Amino acid sequence: MLPILVLLAWVSLAGGGCVTMEARREAVVPPQNAAFTAMYGARPDERFPLSATEIGSIDPRYFRQEVAYPRAETPGTLVVDPGNKFLYLVRENGRALRYGVGRAGLAWSGSARVGRKAEWPRWTPTADMIAREPDRNGPWRNGMAGGPSNPLGPRALYLFEGPRDTLYRIHGTTEPQSIGTDVSSGCIRMFNQDIIDLYGRVPVETRVVVLPADEHVETFEGPVARSASSSVRG
Repeated sequence: MLPILVLLAWVSLAGGGCVTMEARREAVVPPQNAAFTAMYGARPDERFPLSATEIGSIDPRYFRQEVAYPRAETPGTLVVDPGNKFLYLVRENGRALRYGVGRAGLAWSGSARVGRKAEWPRWTPTADMIAREPDRNGPWRNGMAGGPSNPLGPRALYLFEGPRDTLYRIHGTTEPQSIGTDVSSGCIRMFNQDIIDLYGRVPVETRVVVLPADEHVETFEGPVARSASSSVRG
């Protein structure tokens, strides 16, 4: 059985905000792929219409795709591989839907559940974030309404341990270039089109498993993740 959710440096998570960093990544120019282009295209049907995600500089392994899944989690489980920057929705017959994510900066592992879901969620910065950048984050101490500038993006899944909100979220992003990097001190961020897709697939009470940083679902040759620097909100 997996251990109870372990959070290191818990102080930085107070209040449900997510501290992030602006990513620096080497340009990776994938071949033009009509399926991926359509997958990350504009979403004018949203309450706040979404523009297409610019994917030309994104490593294509971080695009949503079905892959072989060698582990034994029950279909329907969400499995986060922080070290490789992937989130898996386990399917039947040894398969999973894999999404690229921005890795949570905190070293934590264990299991939780989706206790709540929200469309165009409200964002509230932590006290620490306000103290560090009062001019930038102070105006939002009572929360920022959902919208195109909200750091949580169009959807959020709120992770709970029993009745307790862990203050850990899986959400969208205003910085798609950060996917595949170490960018967040408390949350897992996804491409906006991917969090919309995931949101529609998983119900409340879905089990979530977060692997230790040195444990991976898949093995890759060469580095999978890139580093980041320069603190920003989200």
